[in-house]
Amino acid sequence: MPSDAPGPGPVPGPRTPPGAGPALPGPRVPQDLWARWYARELGWPAEAGPPARLVTGVAFDALELPAEAGRETLRRMGAETGPVALAGRRAYFLVAPGNADELPGLLEWLEWGGIHLDLRILGAEGRMTAPAPPAWRDDADAAVWLRAPRPDHGAESALPALHRSPMGGAGGCPCLARLVATAAAACHRARLLDAARGHRPEPDAVKPAAPLKAAQRAIQRLASS
Repeated sequence: MPSDAPGPGPVPGPRTPPGAGPALPGPRVPQDLWARWYARELGWPAEAGPPARLVTGVAFDALELPAEAGRETLRRMGAETGPVALAGRRAYFLVAPGNADELPGLLEWLEWGGIHLDLRILGAEGRMTAPAPPAWRDDADAAVWLRAPRPDHGAESALPALHRSPMGGAGGCPCLARLVATAAAACHRARLLDAARGHRPEPDAVKPAAPLKAAQRAIQRLASS
């Protein structure tokens, strides 16, 4: 959690509003100030670094998947997600808190049960590497925001959650079921590509693509329910 101990002066603000556009080259800020920025600007619990970490299960949970699948999911869903981070070979889609326990049942309902997808949700007491706050500089290999948080899609009310409609809930809140369906399909495709490149997959990674069609049928059921 953020420390209340006096720091080396006020936390500098971003040079541009979070998510307002391409980040400008900003000042290189020590990671021990990142946690204070996230707590002050977004109200997110965080731990000082290095590496700084965001605490999941309070303001948000985080859907974690391989980076390649994460980029495909973001490309397919675009603005229908909340903030999205990239840390090394892993991507993190922020979703409404309290949804971590829903993932196993949701995958079963989408007919992905029993298939290893390398997909999970970080919930209560979880930790994810914190990207540099928007417009702040850090090392090239540090975690980054692929879709940075900002007031209109960083608040809990705008994060993906379970809804009856796959188009989202009131106020345009994205649907967690649609996000998970898209992410699961992307993870499955990524594993098949790994197999084609000569990487030996798990035995269940080469099952027929029936779950892809099943996920599409589930989305249609959501729309008509």
